[in-house]
Amino acid sequence: MKENNSNNLAGNKVIHYALQLLALSLLIYFCFEIIKPFVTLFIWGTVLAITLYPLHKNFTKLLNGSKWVSAGLITIVMILLIVVPAIMLLLATIDEFKLLTKAYSEGQMQIPIPDERIKEWPLIGNKLYAYWSDASENITDFIGKNYESIKPVILKILSLFSSVGKGVLLLLGSFIIGGALMVYGKEAEQTANIFFKKLMGERGENAGISISSTVRNVAKGVIGVAIIQGILAGIGLFLANVPFAGIWVLLGVILSIVQIGIFPVSIGVVIYIWTTPDTTTAILLTIWMVFVGIIDNIIRPFMIGIGAPVPMLVVFIGTIGGFIMSGFIGLFTGAIVLTLGYKLVTEWLK
Repeated sequence: MKENNSNNLAGNKVIHYALQLLALSLLIYFCFEIIKPFVTLFIWGTVLAITLYPLHKNFTKLLNGSKWVSAGLITIVMILLIVVPAIMLLLATIDEFKLLTKAYSEGQMQIPIPDERIKEWPLIGNKLYAYWSDASENITDFIGKNYESIKPVILKILSLFSSVGKGVLLLLGSFIIGGALMVYGKEAEQTANIFFKKLMGERGENAGISISSTVRNVAKGVIGVAIIQGILAGIGLFLANVPFAGIWVLLGVILSIVQIGIFPVSIGVVIYIWTTPDTTTAILLTIWMVFVGIIDNIIRPFMIGIGAPVPMLVVFIGTIGGFIMSGFIGLFTGAIVLTLGYKLVTEWLK
């Protein structure tokens, strides 16, 4: 009899725990579904808060402990330095596309005749010269003959503009959230330490420090350097009136994040500018783009020290995967999240 009672009691406990786990799972699931639209926003806001928190602490001391004033000033400065130039470049590029569309619809679009020296370019010279010549003779006929090839490119460009526009707005919101999170940085750090200690045991005590260090290294050494190069390149392209400057800057930032560097964009821009009759602008822009291309070798060691925090392949996969998953903002969050995951897994394996 006692054995049956104990079996029934054990069975009741199993059912009780199973129902508790089911209820907890459902609660977690619905909570996640509610916050799902804001996950990327909060991830990037957290990354910004962690990266800028040391600066926030120094500003708070200078401002006699005014946390909100310090966070507000940092947020405003970051928005002026990063978000505003991004919006200006995006709007300028959109305006250029509008002018092109209007000129084409009115039959006034003119493509300049290509330089004969283009034929001397290796691999693509002759083919590019032939296509360019056809387009310069009659752009309407050229588009009509190659419509099926051009249409997907145009759709991709429009999709890219949409993604970049959403990304810039998301970045703006992330800076605001990051500024608010900085105010509660100390409390957040304590909570994170408790969470990782529960999750990883004694090794979790140092996990918060390791995670913060990893996020700052990637944010400053990879993302920060790419953004600085993008801003500097954008200034040069904008002043030189290079068409579609926003697209070239975005491409340069992507290449810089995946550790290829901005040189491929610099080469294309320099080739274009030397086809124009303004030699002075061509010389100045060439010098500027070479400077922008090598500046990462100067500023990266000051920001994270010599060497990358993780193998380049991890950053590359994180960047491309993040872009596929969540668009423009994923270029930044993807690299950071995958780097963080890589560091946690390697620590766990040790």
